[in-house]
Order: sequence, then C-alpha cells, then structure tokens
Amino acid sequence: MEGDTTVRYSDTDLAEFKMLILEKMEKAKHDLELIKSAYMNDHNNGTEDTSPTFKAFDEGSAVMSKESNSQLAIRQEKFIRDLKNALIRIENKSYGICRVTGKLINKKRLELVPHATLSIEAKNMQK
Repeated sequence: MEGDTTVRYSDTDLAEFKMLILEKMEKAKHDLELIKSAYMNDHNNGTEDTSPTFKAFDEGSAVMSKESNSQLAIRQEKFIRDLKNALIRIENKSYGICRVTGKLINKKRLELVPHATLSIEAKNMQK
C-alpha cells in the first residue's frame, strides 16, 4: 500500500449508501410534511365555538401536541440536514470514515445510521 492511499469505501459501496440515504431523505421529508400539516391543523380544528368546558379541557393537550410537534419537526429537520451532509461526504468520498479514529465505520452501523460520522469505538470513547 502506498503511503498516500486513504482508507475509504469503494465507489460501488458509496453508490449503495447514496441510494439508501436518498430513500431515507424522501421518507424524512415526507414525515416532516406530515408533522407540519398536523401542526397547522392544530391551529384550526374548528372546535372553538363548541362546548367551552371541552375547550378548556382540550387546551392543555393542544399545547402539548404543538410542543411535541415542533420538537419532532426540529428533530426531523436536523435529520434531513445530517443526511444532506452525508451526501456531501459521499460526493467527496470521505463518507463512512470515522472523524475520530480515521478508520472505516462498520457497514452495518452505516445501514442503520447512514449519517453517522463516528465509529462505535469512537462513540464509546466519548462516554
């Protein structure tokens, strides 16, 4: 092995990971739309002028679901951003390389967490 050869996944592997990430990204964007539309529907669910007692009771759960929806949306947006960054790493062929150890991240791990930038050993070192 030459001194300057870096350890990396083959182009074939990278192409497979790219497909996986694009699929996950489609689903994530779809989920984000669902979360956002559920969030929008919270604002106008048409129960304003029905029974006032019900409204008072419902107020708490509406606030609750708005909060959890916006949390979900934020998490989903971060996930999509992470996936986009993973695609950039695929383009510049640095995908799947642990940013701490510089070794390849296990393929199984990448299939489960395609935006991972740490190998399991590096993750354990952080604990």
